[in-house]
Amino acid sequence: MSPALKLSALGGLLLLCMLLSLSTGASWIAPQQIVGTLVHPDTLDPIHSLVVSTRLSRTLMAVAVGASLAVAGALMQALTRNPLASPGLFGVNAGATFAIILGSSLLALHDPQQWLWCAFIGAALAGSLVWLIGNRGQGSLNPLRIVLAGAAMTALFSAFSQALLVVNQEGLDTVLFWLAGSLSERDLALAAPLLVGVLLALLGALLLAGQVNVLNAGDAIAIGLGQRTGLIRLLMSVLIVSLAGCAVALAGSIGFIGLLVPHMVRKGLSIDHRWLLPGCALAGASLLLLADTLARVVILPQEVPVGVMTALLGAPFFIFLARRGGRYE
Repeated sequence: MSPALKLSALGGLLLLCMLLSLSTGASWIAPQQIVGTLVHPDTLDPIHSLVVSTRLSRTLMAVAVGASLAVAGALMQALTRNPLASPGLFGVNAGATFAIILGSSLLALHDPQQWLWCAFIGAALAGSLVWLIGNRGQGSLNPLRIVLAGAAMTALFSAFSQALLVVNQEGLDTVLFWLAGSLSERDLALAAPLLVGVLLALLGALLLAGQVNVLNAGDAIAIGLGQRTGLIRLLMSVLIVSLAGCAVALAGSIGFIGLLVPHMVRKGLSIDHRWLLPGCALAGASLLLLADTLARVVILPQEVPVGVMTALLGAPFFIFLARRGGRYE
């Protein structure tokens, strides 16, 4: 099967997952009712109110976050040449969590929109510090330094977060959302600027895919072909921080999507980033939708944080990958 047909199949799978997400919850809504509600909206219909006000926003949020994390993971693995790399390697999760705790405890920020921007700023700050540290020394980005800098920034921001929580234990309830990861009770209107940022970053990643292929061939070949490798790595880093930062700000810390999905798509679709990146976007969105759908029904009437569900799905794969030495062939 050609990559185009496989990509089309992933697109169809995403539509089915979105329909399943809209149908699933404390009360099941038949797919034909969902389609009828979206095609012929009736504001007086309670089903319309449930679908549009609650489930639609959650579904769109899952699509944006899943696509962002998967594409950021693929770019991170290409940038560091490390098949075990994921967006969290840039310290964005720890940076976002620290910024949320700092804003809620010291600055007394209680507006959800302020929390969103605090999380994004914290993620961007952590990612920028990792980039600066990884780019020092010999004048070029060193993949090993990136890994070490990411681990150091994660440990540093985690320690700061724990210190703030010890001083102000009331902030623990606020940060639990960001630690566990969740897609519930998210307002599309508040998140709209970050969703626009996700779309722009995804478009930028698709436009850069050909250059990523050249970079993966090796520095000597890339430079011989006239590529400005430093600029490409900088653009990749900006896209990773933007995608991962927006995802963490929207849904908190959700692990394994950025690690798991690129390997699945690389194995089943193509290693060419012109196919790999859109495939990651579709597969990442589908996987997070499935995880969130399971999280809603596994212990009804309560919900499991979606970050827990992705960990249950991703941890066995991570162990398997580590035992094979990081190979995905």
